[in-house]
Amino acid sequence: MSKSYGNVLWLLGAAALGGCADVSMPTYQRPEAPMKTAFTEREEARPQASEAVRQDWWKEFSDPYLDSLIERALVNNVDMRILASRIRLAESQVGEARAGALPTLDAGAGASFEKSTGQKFSKQFNLGTQVNWDIDIWGRVEKGVQAQTAGFRASEADWRAGYLNLVAGVATTYFQILQLDQQIDQQKATLAKNREILSTYEAMHQNGLIPNTRVLQQRAEINRMTTDMLELARARELAGNGLSTLLGTPAGEFKVPHGYLQDKVRLPQVPAGIPAELLKRRPDIVAAEYRVLETYNLVGQAKLAQLPSISLTGRGGTSSFALTDLLRSFSFGLLPSINIPIFDPNLKARIRSSQAQSAVSEEEYRKTVIAALEEVENSLVNLDAHRKQRTELQQQVEHLQVVAAQTEAQLREGVVSQLEVFETQRSLLSAQLALLASHQQILSDTVTLYKALGGGWPPVDVASAGR
Repeated sequence: MSKSYGNVLWLLGAAALGGCADVSMPTYQRPEAPMKTAFTEREEARPQASEAVRQDWWKEFSDPYLDSLIERALVNNVDMRILASRIRLAESQVGEARAGALPTLDAGAGASFEKSTGQKFSKQFNLGTQVNWDIDIWGRVEKGVQAQTAGFRASEADWRAGYLNLVAGVATTYFQILQLDQQIDQQKATLAKNREILSTYEAMHQNGLIPNTRVLQQRAEINRMTTDMLELARARELAGNGLSTLLGTPAGEFKVPHGYLQDKVRLPQVPAGIPAELLKRRPDIVAAEYRVLETYNLVGQAKLAQLPSISLTGRGGTSSFALTDLLRSFSFGLLPSINIPIFDPNLKARIRSSQAQSAVSEEEYRKTVIAALEEVENSLVNLDAHRKQRTELQQQVEHLQVVAAQTEAQLREGVVSQLEVFETQRSLLSAQLALLASHQQILSDTVTLYKALGGGWPPVDVASAGR
């Protein structure tokens, strides 16, 4: 029997032994998850085709200062830097897994010196090298590379999800600050009106027209409104500190210029999207599916570990009693070997563990999809309701403006008292504050909907990208 023929039989025998192990893997498919064909139709919120969502969707608000804040946050935010570092870590782990299929080379040199009683002093020099190569004949290492690649892609999707969260956080915090600025100014105006009412009450009380309790009630109202204004100022400071952190700046070192929300920020159209597109566009769903693909490949790698492993070891070296003669002669050797895992309980345990982890990742994927659908539906519900409320509040303000104008005219004619004018103006200011709060809520709802729909990120086919 020739040597080559013996090697063939050797390999066939190894394959036969490995064939007893179950290494079959079904073709990867996206896990089934509850899905709907369309979002609930809303009178004031009707998402259309997803192509309408642009990646820089925040520019729909038409506020250049907001654009500058988001650009600054994307560069300096600490959380984004952490996510970017995790991407680099995952990429290095892919390279580490790929290196497992490459041969290794070791080289060494040495010398020995010996002197025995009655013998001459002896010395010997040696130089040697060894090449080891574990041949990935079954693709076990490649499965590990695929798993690490899926983990790397999941890290990239995590970064995109963090990007969306950061942009949404900057926008909503900025809107809150502008709302608080306007609320504080309107509260000051309301407080001034109530002080005028107090002066009128005090004069009427001195003339015996109203009891002292009415004066005390108005003073208590001024105390309440002053407390509310102090609370608004506190909330403005806290919101500014929160925005500073998002921008990567120490709290207290950055201040948003005073401004009015209704003057600076435009209400955009409702962003677009349909449910099925969430699976490929929304970063947290994409990341969850990549982690399903990662565990799928880890199961395959664990199963392939049951097959025999084949390695080649090549050795070469030389030795001489004189350093000058060290390179005159060499010896070489090649040692192929096979390791057949006949009984290794760790392999079965690893397969069961990988399969259990795969089941966990699939359930987490389904949870992410369900949560995403809820977030979109909630955003549509809120946006629809708040838009309707805004319409009612706008009409209320318009009606009260007419009442205030007519009351002013009646005052000039002497039909009503100054007190009635103050009360009308106070009601108008209260309605205007409610309308402002509604405006800010609609802006925040729109930001949440943009984020919930995936923020305009391009679709990702996880199955093809992970192979």
